[in-house]
Amino acid sequence: MSELRYGWTTGACATAATKAAHTALLTGEFPDPVEIVLPRGQRPAFALAVEELADGAATAGIVKDAGDDPDVTHGALVRSTVRPGPPGSGVVFRAGPGVGTVTKPGLPLDVGEPAINPVPRAMMREVLGGADVVVEISVDGGEELARRTWNPRLGILGGLSILGTTGVVVPYSCSAWIDSIRRGIDVARAAGYAHVAGATGSTSERVAAELYGLPEDALLDMGDFAGAVLKYLRRHPVPRLTIAGGIGKLAKLADGHLDLHSKRSQVDFAALASLLRDAPDVAERVRGANTALDALRISQAAGQPLGDLVAARARDVALHTLRGAPVAVDVVVIDRAGAVVGRAGP
Repeated sequence: MSELRYGWTTGACATAATKAAHTALLTGEFPDPVEIVLPRGQRPAFALAVEELADGAATAGIVKDAGDDPDVTHGALVRSTVRPGPPGSGVVFRAGPGVGTVTKPGLPLDVGEPAINPVPRAMMREVLGGADVVVEISVDGGEELARRTWNPRLGILGGLSILGTTGVVVPYSCSAWIDSIRRGIDVARAAGYAHVAGATGSTSERVAAELYGLPEDALLDMGDFAGAVLKYLRRHPVPRLTIAGGIGKLAKLADGHLDLHSKRSQVDFAALASLLRDAPDVAERVRGANTALDALRISQAAGQPLGDLVAARARDVALHTLRGAPVAVDVVVIDRAGAVVGRAGP
């Protein structure tokens, strides 16, 4: 099997487009391909898909290549338009079509700023060499793509964020998702929320919201990344965390797995059976179950609270991962229909 191909972040694409546009503004010619230096020293070159020079402004566009990562922005056209700015103004960033604007506190950008993250801003300032310019970044179709990201929940409205700390997209690292989890916690803390919920999916998120009356921006789309939620809360605590999910995902958390993806962890039916040590006959049937839901049904039919036992063990794992951070934890286990089948905690 061939090695997975790395790709480039929106921040790297925006930086290369900015360098090309600024060069054209100064010389009348677009460098193509255009090379930049990334924070870790790599020197990728980008082909230009757009070259426009008119009316005292230059625009360059680059099609983002995310490599073999299933990135929502793969194939998106990232444009940078560079115009002269007033003397002494430095670099002023603007959000063009398809790039969002920050509307909530807690992010690494002030409210009202374009959603161009600090590292991409630093990379663009570097290639501009101290010029006094206005840089407008846009992404074709970005507003529609942003609906498939966390941006609306984080209060980034109107489009995508320009992201990246290294400039490189590592296939299946899911770094953008994990970063969104962290930003979600930051936004909840800035809003003063004392209770957040990390859910493995949309059904468990709905259940947690209804159980506790939580607002949307207190809901963390945890997905498979329980570890990302717990490790970030360990350093940036919120008084209370609810973990909500299906019996299969939370059975894996109960077994000590912090990445709940099916490719990286599996339900251990022997471990599930060990929770039923007081009912050895039921435990033996659970050991031979096909799925976690099957194990749940076997235990329910025998009057055994497997859902509660999974919740309690998952809570123990969460508290151990938090390492004494001041976060109270409760766990809610649901079945496929969204019925609560187990709970543990406050």
